[in-house]
Amino acid sequence: MITDITETHQKALRINRDARCYGTFAEIGAGQEVARWFFRVGGASGSVAKTICAYDMTVSDALYGSAERYVSRRRLQAMLNHEFALLLERLDATRGADRTFFVFADTVATRKEGGDGWLGIRFQAQPRAAPSEILMHVRLLDKENVRQQEALGSIGVNLLYGALYLREYPDRLIRSLLDNLTWERVEVDMIRFDGPAFAGLDNRLMALQLVEQDLTEAAMFTAEGEAVQWAEVLYKKPVLVQRGSFNPLTHAALDVLERAHERFVAEPELQGETPVVLVEMTLRHLTTGNAINHADFLQRADMLRALGRTVLISNFRRFHRLAWYLSRYTNRPLGLALGAFKLAEIFDERFYNETEGGLLGGLGQLFKNPARLYVYPNLNLETGEVTTVENFPIAPHLRHLYAYLRENHYLVGIEPTDRAFLAIRRADILAKIRKGDAAWEGLVPPPIVARIKRDGLLGYGKKEP
Repeated sequence: MITDITETHQKALRINRDARCYGTFAEIGAGQEVARWFFRVGGASGSVAKTICAYDMTVSDALYGSAERYVSRRRLQAMLNHEFALLLERLDATRGADRTFFVFADTVATRKEGGDGWLGIRFQAQPRAAPSEILMHVRLLDKENVRQQEALGSIGVNLLYGALYLREYPDRLIRSLLDNLTWERVEVDMIRFDGPAFAGLDNRLMALQLVEQDLTEAAMFTAEGEAVQWAEVLYKKPVLVQRGSFNPLTHAALDVLERAHERFVAEPELQGETPVVLVEMTLRHLTTGNAINHADFLQRADMLRALGRTVLISNFRRFHRLAWYLSRYTNRPLGLALGAFKLAEIFDERFYNETEGGLLGGLGQLFKNPARLYVYPNLNLETGEVTTVENFPIAPHLRHLYAYLRENHYLVGIEPTDRAFLAIRRADILAKIRKGDAAWEGLVPPPIVARIKRDGLLGYGKKEP
C-alpha cells in the first residue's frame, strides 16, 4: 500500500534513501531550487549523480544547442535528451544493473509580475528499461522572485516524487503536484506523460484532470491528443472559439463555427492571418449529476478529433473569463461563435461580481483585445420565433449599451447556411441514435457519423426498446 508523503522535506529524504534511483539535476533560470532540497535534507550522495546550472546562454547553447526561446518545451526536451544520454554513457556499465536512472530538468523565468517555466523528468521504471517521461508547464504566481523560487523547488520535488512512487496512479500524481503549495501560488496548465511506464494512458484525460483537480482553469490538447501549452498555440495569433457540449457536434453547431469563421477572417484587423480555431468544453458541459464521466468525455474528444479540432477544457462559466485568459497569451483579435440564446447570459448582471466591476467590468474584459461575438439565430420550437442579434430582447436599461456594441461591430449577426439547421436539437439526435433511427445521420457532419458508427459511440448499435 502506498502512503502519501506530503512534506517536501520527507519526499526529498525518501528519494535520497532509495538505493534504486540515481540521477542528474539540470536547472536553468531560477537557480538550483529543486536540487537544493536534496542537499538540504541530507544523504544526497544516494540519489544525486550530478547537478548543473548552465546559466550563461553561451554555455547553455554549447551543451544543449542554440534556442530561439530558452524557456520552452523544446529547450527542456534538449536538456533531458543530452543529460540522460550522458548519464547512461558514464554510469550504465557500472551501476545500470541495479539502479534506475533519472534526469530532472527545468528552464524557468522568474519575474515580478509572475514567472513561468517548463519542468520535466525522464526516468527508468526498471533497471536498463526504456525511459519514460513527464513534461509540464507551470506559472509561478507569487509577486516576489524568492517566493517563486521556493515554489519551484517544492513543485519540482513533487514531480520527481510522483514519477518515482505514484506513476501507477496518475490522478494522484497530478493531485500531489501542489503538495505544500496552493493554486494561488502555482498553476500547472500543461502536462504530458509518455513512455512504457504510462502505456495506455490518455493525455486528454490528464488535461481534464488538471482542470478537474483545480491545478488550472483551462487546459488544451490537439486533435491528435497531444497536450499543448497555451502560448505554444496562441502566441500573437488571432483566435476563434466555440463553446458547447459537442455530444455530438451537429450540422447546426458546425454551421455556427463555419459562418463565424467566414466573418472573422474577413475582419480588417486580421490582415489575412489564419486564426487558431478552438472548441471549448467546460466542466459544466461535462458534468452529469455531481460527477464527470471520463468515458463520455473521451467519446466527445474522439468525435471532435474526426474534424481535426483543437480542444480547450475549462472551468470558465462566464465568457469574459475565457476572453481574459486568452488575452494573456495573445493581443490579437478574438472571435466567439455562439447562438443568440447565449446573449441572455452575457447581459445578465447577476453573472458578474462587484470585484470584477460588475457588468461593465466583465464586458471590458470580454471585448479587450478586441473580441467580437458572432451571433447565430435561435429558433424557439414551441412558438416558431427566431431570435437574432437584431431583435434580441435586451433589458430596457441596457439598450443603449447594447446599441453601442452593435454599432461598433462587437456584436455581429451571422446567417445559417440552411434555415433547417435551426430546428436541430442534440437531444433528438441522441434519442434517434439510441433507438436505431437512421434519420440522425442527416443531422450530423459525415466525419462524425463515420466515427460514431465505427466506434459505437453514444449508444450506437445498442438499440433501446
